[in-house]
Amino acid sequence: MSSNKKEKILVTSALPYANGPIHLGHLAGAYLPADIFVRYHRLKKNDIIYICGSDEHGVPITLRAEQEGIKPQEVADKYHDMNKLSFEKAGISFDNFSKTTLSIHYETSTEFFRDIYEKDLLIKKGETQLYCEKDKMFLADRFVEGVCPKCGNLGARGDQCEKCGKWLDPTTLKEPKCKLCGSTPVQRSTEHWYIQLGRFQKQLEEWILNKKDWKDNVLNFCKGWFDQGLEDRAVTRDLDWGIPVPLEEAEGKVLYVWFDAPIGYISSTKEWAGNIGEPDKWKDYWCDQETKLYHFIGKDNIVFHAIFFPVILMAKGGYILPDNVVANEFLNLESRKFSTSQNFAVWLNDYLSEFPPDPLRYCLASISPETKDSDFSWKDFQARNNNELADVLGNFINRTLVFAFKNFDGKVPEPERLSDEDISILTSADNLLDDIEDNLVKFRVRQGIGNFMEIARRANKYFNDCEPWVTLKNDRQKCANTVYTSLQIVKKLALGMAPFMPFSYEKLVGMINLEDEFRSNSWDELKSEMIPAGSELNKPGILFSKIEDETINKELEKLKLASPVDSDANESQDQKTEKEKLDEITIDDFKKIDLRIAEIKSASPVPKTEKLLRLEVDDGDDIRFIISGIADKYTAGDLIGKKIVVIANLKPAKIRGEISNGMLLAAVTDEDDLALVIADKDMKPGTRIS
Repeated sequence: MSSNKKEKILVTSALPYANGPIHLGHLAGAYLPADIFVRYHRLKKNDIIYICGSDEHGVPITLRAEQEGIKPQEVADKYHDMNKLSFEKAGISFDNFSKTTLSIHYETSTEFFRDIYEKDLLIKKGETQLYCEKDKMFLADRFVEGVCPKCGNLGARGDQCEKCGKWLDPTTLKEPKCKLCGSTPVQRSTEHWYIQLGRFQKQLEEWILNKKDWKDNVLNFCKGWFDQGLEDRAVTRDLDWGIPVPLEEAEGKVLYVWFDAPIGYISSTKEWAGNIGEPDKWKDYWCDQETKLYHFIGKDNIVFHAIFFPVILMAKGGYILPDNVVANEFLNLESRKFSTSQNFAVWLNDYLSEFPPDPLRYCLASISPETKDSDFSWKDFQARNNNELADVLGNFINRTLVFAFKNFDGKVPEPERLSDEDISILTSADNLLDDIEDNLVKFRVRQGIGNFMEIARRANKYFNDCEPWVTLKNDRQKCANTVYTSLQIVKKLALGMAPFMPFSYEKLVGMINLEDEFRSNSWDELKSEMIPAGSELNKPGILFSKIEDETINKELEKLKLASPVDSDANESQDQKTEKEKLDEITIDDFKKIDLRIAEIKSASPVPKTEKLLRLEVDDGDDIRFIISGIADKYTAGDLIGKKIVVIANLKPAKIRGEISNGMLLAAVTDEDDLALVIADKDMKPGTRIS
């Protein structure tokens, strides 16, 4: 994975609206994946900057101001400061976090508009919009609610129906109401400037459709827009809050927020360059064709970053286009959508007031919604923290360091003729570090964090198999070799941990007394260089503390969840005394079932149950958790490493408060005997059954 050529990279995350706090869905989609990507490239010593900021214009800000009875700027300032602090506490390492109400942004956006206007790429059109006679203002899309003309949803917004997902025009709503006063608006004529997207369609298609490494969700979305034909898009609107349109004939109009917000990436970079005393350095990233630009966003922002913003850049000229638009799917909460209006969310600032950031970063990375929506549950969060971070990763690190302190004076012992077993585990760790690199450069955070935890799993097994507590008494040199090797793996774990869990990484580097080395050396150097024998270690400490049920139950109570659905703890629901005759199905019905080979990575009893086991399985694509009622037939230790058959596309279910993402196949007799369906050959996880 090593390379002498250093890349120049510019990374952005979608500008969050400064109209409320950040929740975990936002973090998982646009910010954590970008931060992990950036931290990895910094370790590679690439020339990379990470740019973001608050989007402080648009209707959401003005609506919040109306609700709170304050001015829009006060709203923007309040939530900008709140979210900036939350990002910092969560370890999101922006090089600059700006805001779109700064003068540098007004100047940059105005320059873009004027340049595009003078190139005759904007046209003025008359149109009809909704106007509130009581509030004496034109109503922008989100100031209007009504009945969706497509699906009949009663609470559709003027820009989009959240129920059916259709984009709407406020004038098409049935029974429209002003959100400010509740009165029925009237239609009035106004004029606005539009950018002619159609003039850029061929150029966009040639650019986008040649992208072989872009996600399917982005490419398919763009193809859908191209098939319909790109239409003119308004770049101005009638509002009091925003950047004034720099034309005499446009008094009282502002730039449409979709136009000015992405320009915020450029103005934020300009602010960064000024802050480091090199005001023109921003051009090294935005105007150098060697720079790779990556946008990290949620899927609801695809059109703005893959079509609208590239058109603005093409129209302006002289700017690079995105090398990739990394659009993630949505994160759900306890199998439901996040709902800010119903306060059904886990707010990042609230989380950080109760828990450390790294367990959250680990959990969200493990369930990152990269190709499909995923689900955050408090029980799953607790299990990942306790069973993986504490019992696997933390356990190996702690037992290694404590053993070295107790038996080798807190120093790295001198090795002699490492065994094949020692060399094998070191090689395995290096190979998995290579896999982490490969996955991170391809934006596969879930697989990358899985590679990292696999190092810890194999290291634990190595430590157990070597039994240093035994060899300490009968073969001290072999014991020294084991501890030496284990300490080298601890260093490799620190390296692999760095992009994902930066706070724990810093603690661990301190424990192994390598702060200066990690600060100055690159990923490749850190991976290849061993900790010299005789090096002094610092006193070990606990990296990850377990989270008690009481703590998690308090968080569930905050969400006002209904009591967990009780279950008979048996996923084979046709275990009954009387056999039921099942309906016949067609081959098409059968093809809907995603049957595949999966490997059980870990197993643990579900607390306060007799039959339930919590299985962590590798299905070839992801690591998932399955709750299975087989504890009376199999012990947890018997299951690890077995290749089983799972139904991978079964809708997640809650069993005794635990989320089960799939079902394993088992044969059950009338006598209640049970046997798992196990592959009789060593097949790779993910192998399909058809």
